[in-house]
Amino acid sequence: MKKEIEPKDTTRAAAYELWMKAPNPMVTFFKTLDVTNLIKVSKKGHLKFNMLLDYCIGMAAAPIKEFYILPVGDKLIQYDAIAVNTIVKNKNNEVSSCDISQSADLIVFNQEYLKYTAQVAESCRDRDLSEERMVIGTSAIIDTEIDGAVGMNSGIFNNPFIIWGKYRTKYLRYYLPISFQFHHTQMDGAHAGRFLENLQIEINNLRR
Repeated sequence: MKKEIEPKDTTRAAAYELWMKAPNPMVTFFKTLDVTNLIKVSKKGHLKFNMLLDYCIGMAAAPIKEFYILPVGDKLIQYDAIAVNTIVKNKNNEVSSCDISQSADLIVFNQEYLKYTAQVAESCRDRDLSEERMVIGTSAIIDTEIDGAVGMNSGIFNNPFIIWGKYRTKYLRYYLPISFQFHHTQMDGAHAGRFLENLQIEINNLRR
């Protein structure tokens, strides 16, 4: 669920004053992840790579309290749960959006991922959980290698957002450059850095 909260009653009060009306309050970090273990788990368990990465993203964000507060319009909204968004190619060969609830149980997350991405692909209707969960956006540009991407500041979609392309190989290991965009009112660089460190840890520790 979500509720409006008073900025002055949160640890983001100063950031709210500084960044809510800034011309460009979005910040983008770039990081190269070692996804060797993710590839191994994907191949061994016949699991989708992007599903596994989405799962790790949710797990990395879950313990960081700043992910549960999001600037929406001129308000701060607090959520009690997280979802991870994935982009789906639908039956019309266009793209649709599908939100998957964050879960610590990989089996449950995978089941929901397969179920709802299939539904969205067939129906061509987005699955939107933003009324009940803080959504982390993702976009996989799997047709090419990219070094990163800077998203736009729309003033509407302030959610954290992660973009990646093809993974790369070097000396029998696999690497994936990603970009992570976030609204400075929601979190500071230290929080974003902690999230990215958590993400690498989750990838390294992932087991089928």
